[in-house]
Amino acid sequence: MSGLDIFAWIVLIILVASVVAVFCIAGWLPGHIAKTRGHPHAQAVTVAGWVTLICGFALWPIALVWAYVDVPASQAKEPRP
Repeated sequence: MSGLDIFAWIVLIILVASVVAVFCIAGWLPGHIAKTRGHPHAQAVTVAGWVTLICGFALWPIALVWAYVDVPASQAKEPRP
């Protein structure tokens, strides 16, 4: 094995590790943002982030937007006279 082959293997290992790290961070990010912001459905956002990422990434941005959306507090209904 020449030095060029060893360098190629090192580059390949770093590339695979980087892809795995980016995948894990992308799955973790919506849930972390939701928990940090005190989202009432933080667990659902976490699950949505991982499931949509694993099932094709197409709906992952929706989970990310959902993490930032503030759910308005329900207002108590006033009794009518």
